[in-house]
Order: sequence, then structure tokens, then C-alpha cells
Amino acid sequence: MCLDCLSTPEEQAQKTRNNEIDKMIVVDRKVDEKIVKLLLLGSGESGKSTFIKQLKIIKGSGFDERDRAAAVSVIRSNLLQATKSILAAMAILYIEFESPEAESASKRVIQVLNEDAADVNEVDKINVSPDKLSDVSAAIVTLWKDEGFKQCFSRSKEYQLIDSAKYYLDKAAQICDPKFLPNDQDILRSRKMTTNINEYMFDIKRVQLKVIDVGGQRKERRKWISCFDNVTSIIFLASLSDYDLKLQENATTNRMKESIDLFATILQYPWFKKKSIILFLNKTDLFEEKILQSNIADYFPDFKGASRDAEAGKAFIRSLYEEKKPPPHEALTPRTSSRTTLARPTRTISRKCSRTFRRLSSDRI
Repeated sequence: MCLDCLSTPEEQAQKTRNNEIDKMIVVDRKVDEKIVKLLLLGSGESGKSTFIKQLKIIKGSGFDERDRAAAVSVIRSNLLQATKSILAAMAILYIEFESPEAESASKRVIQVLNEDAADVNEVDKINVSPDKLSDVSAAIVTLWKDEGFKQCFSRSKEYQLIDSAKYYLDKAAQICDPKFLPNDQDILRSRKMTTNINEYMFDIKRVQLKVIDVGGQRKERRKWISCFDNVTSIIFLASLSDYDLKLQENATTNRMKESIDLFATILQYPWFKKKSIILFLNKTDLFEEKILQSNIADYFPDFKGASRDAEAGKAFIRSLYEEKKPPPHEALTPRTSSRTTLARPTRTISRKCSRTFRRLSSDRI
């Protein structure tokens, strides 16, 4: 007896839909199997989102007019946050303005921020009304010429300040111009805290690459586990220039020590056994500038190199991460390798990424 003949039309229709769904699931699974799934991990401020922006430039379509327009408010917020951070630090560090004009300018900036963004602390959400932009711009330009303000900036390792502070302060008048439209470098240097799980697709030499970016702050890490399934490889980003900085979440914890501990933990995750884990030591350019004035040995006493030797410093920091690798004889040990990258120069990132992606693609295939 034909069982379908006993089914009602509604039941037959439902069975047909179920069969179609099953076929779609099989097709989607086959497509997904051909995708290289790359997970970006690292502590806060390590440069993961900047890495994604670099990929959009060198392997994607770059930034369109909508992206540039959306970045304007973030960049202005970064500028205002940097100014606010330096002014707050001047009071804490007992640094005085050199000129009365700068002191008046600081009062104007604080007044506007209190009026328009009194309860806002997020680095990408501080904005002032358009009619005050010109006034704020002039005040920030005045501040950036003041030796007291600059002295406080030079002591930024003693408080929280975004990496791009100097870049944006140099361009304050342009950024506050109502007609401002950011270029690629302006966008690459912008800081926007990642609080969600973001996925990006890239087509690289006939290989579909899915890159997953997750927040690096402590409170965001509980979301990571939802991204662990079917991961092809992990790129762990670590900022070389973090050796003398403290965590934003905990002012007593060294950022680099936190990053090293996090890297060691990730190497032990059962999800990543037999996976390829690539360590990117990021922000080499910032590190090479900083090491001329800040000795690694003051924060990591085991460093025995010369205080201004950037190459010795890089090698030492690389060793701190590499010594966290499990013993090679340990079963199911993750495969690890390392790269060093600049904070933002696209050409260098392109070469590093191309070599890495070719290897990932061959491993996958």
C-alpha cells in the first residue's frame, strides 16, 4: 500500500518542504566545507579590527563612500577621547599648561564635553553638536601647541591613551571640518571597540576565506566559544608596543603579560588541537619608536639586550610567546608559527597575509 496515498495534502506538502530543507542543508554543508574559517583572537587593543580593515583594502573592495561617512563620527570621537584623556592625566600627574591660552582652551573643551557628552566614555561614541565643532577644533589646536599638554602626551604609558592620538591631534582642524571625509589611513587608525562577533568573507585566489573578529576585552571573551566549531586556523594578534602599558580593565595588570597568558590558555583549548595557530606580533612601527625611550627591562627584568635595540626586543618578546608552546611530543599539539607586522602600512601587511593565506589554503586542500 502506498503510504503517501494515505497522507493528507497538507502532510504531503510538509514532507516536500522537509525534503527541500534537507537538500539545502546538505548543499550548505558542502559549501561550508570548502571555506577556510579563520578566527582572530587576542587581548584588547591588539589590532584585530585594524587587521580586518587591512584585509578589506588588500583583498576586498576597500572602503566605499558609506564606510567613509560612517567613520567620520568615530574618528572625531577618537580625537575628543584622546584630548579628554590627556587633560584628565594632566591633573593626575600635576602637569601645568605653559600658556594661559592653552588653559583657557582646556576649559572650553571640558565645557563642551560636559554639555554634549558628560556620561559618555566609549572611545567611539563621544560627539559634540556640529555648531561647536569649529570652537572645539580651535581649542584642540591650541592645546596641541602647548608644551605642558605635549609633556603629558609623552607620558602616555602612565594612563590610557589610544595609539592614534598623535595622528589625530596633528589633523584636528581637518577632522573637525564639516566637509571632512577620511582617507584610508584615517580609517585604519580609528578605534572602535568590538563588542559583537563579526564575520567577513574574502575571495583569495579561488579560496573562500571567512574571517571572524571578536572582542578582546575580558568581558567579551565569554562569547569566543560560540566561534570555535569547524575553525580551520587561528591568528593570534599581540601588540609589541604593549610591554609598558596597563590593561584598561585592570590598571595593575601589564597588557603584554595578559596577552601572553591568554595565548598560553588558547594553546591548551581542546578545540584547537591539531589546528594551525599563527602568532602575529603587531605594531612593530610603534614598538620601534617606543623602545628608544622606554626600556623593556623595566617591565620584563629577564630582558638582557641593549635598551634601544629593537631587534633584540622583538626576539625577546617572541620568545615569551613561543615558550608557551606545549612540548612537541605532547599528543595533538597545535601547529604554531609567528609573524611580525607593522601597525598600519598596507604593503607589508599584504605580503605577510598572502604568505599566510597560501599556507592555510594548501593545508585546507
